[in-house]
Amino acid sequence: GGRLEKELEYTRKTIGEGSGNSNELVIQTPKKGTNILTKESLLLHLEAVKKATEISVKVDGHTWKFSDLCHAANFQVLEYDILDIMLEKILPCIIVTPLDCFWEGSKLLGAFNMPNELTWKNLNPKKLIDDLPKTFRVDVMTELFERAGISSAYQELECLDPRDPECPKTAKNYYTKQSPDIGAELTNGCHGFAKRFMHWDEDMIVGGVRKNKTGHIVHAEALQSIVQLMGEKSLYEYYLDQSKVQSIRWSRAKAKEILETWQRNFSLIINQFGNDTMQDNVYAFSYTSLLDIIRDFSSISVVRVVMGYVLMFLYALISLLKWNDAVNSQSGIGMAGVLLVSLSVAAGLGICSVINIKFNASTTQIIPFLALGLGVDDMFLLAHTYAEHAKDIPYSEQTGECLKRTGVTVLLTSLSNMLAFFTAAIIPIPALRAFSLQAAILVIFNMGSVLLIFPAIVSLDLVRRGDKRLDVFCCFQSFGTTEVFELQPQIRHEIDSDVEQGPPPCYSPPPSYSSTIMHDTVTRSSPDGTHAITELAPNEGNFVSRNPNLPPVIMDISGCSSTTSSRQCLTPDDGVTCKEKCVQAQRECLTWSLTCLATNYYGPFLQKTPVKVFVMVFFFLFFIIGIWGTAQVKDGLDLTDIVPRDTQQFRFLEAQSNYFGFYNMYAVTQGNFDYAKNQKMLNQYHAEFNSVKQIIKRQDGSLPTFWLDIFRQWLLELQRAFDVDVHNGCISKEKWYNNATDEGVLAYKLLVQTGDIDEPNNKEQIFKIRLVDKEGIIYPPAFYNYLTAWAANDVIAYTSTMANFKPEPQSWLDDPNDDNLIIPKSQPFIYTQIPFYLTNLSTTEEIISLINEIRSICDKYSEKGLPNYPSGVPFTFWEQYIDLRFYMMWAIICVLVVTFLVITITLMNPWLAFIVVVTLSSILIELFGFMGMVGIKLSAVPAVILIMAVGIGIEFTLHIAVGFITGIGNRNRRMMMSLQHTFAPVVHGAISTLLGIIMLVGAEFDFIVKYFFNVLSALIVIGLLNGLILLPVLLSVFGPNGEIIPKENPNRIATPSPEPSPRV
Repeated sequence: GGRLEKELEYTRKTIGEGSGNSNELVIQTPKKGTNILTKESLLLHLEAVKKATEISVKVDGHTWKFSDLCHAANFQVLEYDILDIMLEKILPCIIVTPLDCFWEGSKLLGAFNMPNELTWKNLNPKKLIDDLPKTFRVDVMTELFERAGISSAYQELECLDPRDPECPKTAKNYYTKQSPDIGAELTNGCHGFAKRFMHWDEDMIVGGVRKNKTGHIVHAEALQSIVQLMGEKSLYEYYLDQSKVQSIRWSRAKAKEILETWQRNFSLIINQFGNDTMQDNVYAFSYTSLLDIIRDFSSISVVRVVMGYVLMFLYALISLLKWNDAVNSQSGIGMAGVLLVSLSVAAGLGICSVINIKFNASTTQIIPFLALGLGVDDMFLLAHTYAEHAKDIPYSEQTGECLKRTGVTVLLTSLSNMLAFFTAAIIPIPALRAFSLQAAILVIFNMGSVLLIFPAIVSLDLVRRGDKRLDVFCCFQSFGTTEVFELQPQIRHEIDSDVEQGPPPCYSPPPSYSSTIMHDTVTRSSPDGTHAITELAPNEGNFVSRNPNLPPVIMDISGCSSTTSSRQCLTPDDGVTCKEKCVQAQRECLTWSLTCLATNYYGPFLQKTPVKVFVMVFFFLFFIIGIWGTAQVKDGLDLTDIVPRDTQQFRFLEAQSNYFGFYNMYAVTQGNFDYAKNQKMLNQYHAEFNSVKQIIKRQDGSLPTFWLDIFRQWLLELQRAFDVDVHNGCISKEKWYNNATDEGVLAYKLLVQTGDIDEPNNKEQIFKIRLVDKEGIIYPPAFYNYLTAWAANDVIAYTSTMANFKPEPQSWLDDPNDDNLIIPKSQPFIYTQIPFYLTNLSTTEEIISLINEIRSICDKYSEKGLPNYPSGVPFTFWEQYIDLRFYMMWAIICVLVVTFLVITITLMNPWLAFIVVVTLSSILIELFGFMGMVGIKLSAVPAVILIMAVGIGIEFTLHIAVGFITGIGNRNRRMMMSLQHTFAPVVHGAISTLLGIIMLVGAEFDFIVKYFFNVLSALIVIGLLNGLILLPVLLSVFGPNGEIIPKENPNRIATPSPEPSPRV
């Protein structure tokens, strides 16, 4: 929906895809950085390009040679069959090459079926015309050749190797046998066989140039040749009515297949041409090879996806496994959760395909992994909560209790992620928008599966537990389960608000009142008499103690090892054998968990005041470094980043980036504009580009002529010929005579055109008007009649302008002997283009500066009434960077505001929402700073990851924040309780997200590793640090009050009155 997208769509609709030409490039560089301006290097370049012209491919049984597919020069149809056939055979394929400065350039233009073994190596077009019999209308051909600048072609140029047997005697150094001054010859570029319209600028063909004081090239490090092929549309239209394609189903798709097959062979053969023994490197590159690389880059690696999901599957199995309690282990629901998320990802991608959201490199390389990591995060939280309350809540209520405690948090994180991705679609870059929409849809599917289907899986697991069946292997029951009870539990000290305490016990939300199951026990000696054993008494009964003075027995459901065991209560330490100590140590090892770490070590550590001060200072410095890093971030994305290293394509792109900052562009003018009456504005529009320094100018500093200039010049030449014929009495108002020149006759036919369809001719105006007036304005009423004549009679000049008129001018054949004065009137333009060549564009900053300058010119004339826009590679690939930072910042602000509103409305706590948003902002700044410090440039992919960082950061912050406000006690105590309950799932979520992207490390594209894995890994680490270190400290210092504030004991809810005893 952006400006660029509308312009590209207009171009596609107007001229169609595959129109114009395609350029296949050959670059040669020295292996040791030496000067490439040697005879040997240029002769090697000749062999490489010549090999390209010899490539042929076979498609559907038909052989297609380079000459069948190349873009060749055209002459007008002369209606002399022999001349037309001869010209068609003579005109060669167009190759832009530094070899055109020398006679050896003729070897690339091939041979043709002419007598006397005539080739461009020995062809002197001017002499050939002069030697033709007068019956061939030599004057017509002479005029055509002179107009195009075709004279002696290559015959008078110097030979690179004057001892070559084929070097012509007319060559400048044929007799001296001296090697030419290659640098001097290449200075200011070279000319093709039609010098007037074929000038190859120096920047196009030579790179890494150094010049002397006189401006002559003395050193160069690269050579470049451009082989031009027809586009698929042009190829299809060219052969549409020819016998060559009559036996096949000729279509644009077939034309495209032929071109792509040739281009792939071109890249393969030329890249294999160079070898270690050669003094230079030779690289080839085609548009198709680039598309193949991007296609490979955009394809999903099934192996990596499967390995990533298997790795996640194994992690869920191991992390939720309880080694010493097979019944209460959770590996089964963990594996089921991973499988569920995998299916929801597949379903979400299917929906994306159904609603026609296009897949691209960003979506295929990261979405499957990222969606898995984010989806599994919430699964770990539910599983952890389910395990935490498995023993203090009836089976029938555990699933509901689990959702009650974590459902809001899961819903909040999912909504925040979803809104973050939807907001990222603000950026008007199609690939980024597709990525954001797909990620948002997958978050919705993950949220639905985790909140609706996963609880059902938990309920099934409850049935398994109730039946005492083993985890995973649920076909087997466990008959040896025993429970260990603390006979004299140590009194648990409350966490004091003013005094920093040691490690607190594992926390369990207080029940409505303390119900402790008491047991009768019997102590007896063991059979061997070595120690005492405590057992449950026979027929032992249970009773419920409601004595408030007795401390409640708190079962450590988190798996933390108890500080006081029943054995320690019954027997002295010195009575414990070594074997028993090993068993106890093993039990403690097996029951260790992240929750124990948070409860016994990490939480108490963060409660200390010096630690809080250190954390605040450290993260402040970290934030300052992040701000400094953001200033180092540069815009751009190098093509070398998306091409595998150690390939010829990578080396080609590297050489092109180093030596040829060269691009072509077009200034496109559109319809709804009267070209005939606004020629002055068109001239001003063209002249305005003279201020752009990067546009290649002529030697006198002026811009190259464009179609209106060449059109005008042709008409002026006709007007001069007409004036001479009138002066000589060869033309009168009523007619022309036999001695009139062909140009004079054509001018007469043009001057009688009125541009009126009803009265097309008026001989009365012949001497009243001029084809071009004194101000250089072509006669407006007959402008489109003149255009028809120009396109038909000056074909080389017309095609050289690359104006690409749409609609195309009417076809018309001029015959000087025909007195028909009707010249068809062409349709008004809806599309024209003015070509420019750009140079000295090596960095993104230089290209963006150029885009802004050219855009300002285009906008200026659009306001004046000339609809126009620039087109070309710099605008297609770098336009995004002009407003990328603005749209990215706007999207980030929107995401943060939406996150603040969602948390505030849901939790009714603006202060908590503010602290969470501050933490998320810190994550963003630090991640952006990390990108600047490691040299990652800002493009669409890092921009969407920065926006996405808000959603992912929610996973590290919201669980802690919700745990904080739902606890009771002072800030220190609630921070401790929050860490105890959420530390494990947050860490598991971070590890699972990291495992989700870790398979990206194996990608063969550096881009994936550098821009996806590195940035996302940094995001996980930075998010984890901020979520588990900075946020708890901020909450313990600045956090809001809890949702529940007890009236009596600040750390405990008052025990409710007991229910009355039922009547017997």
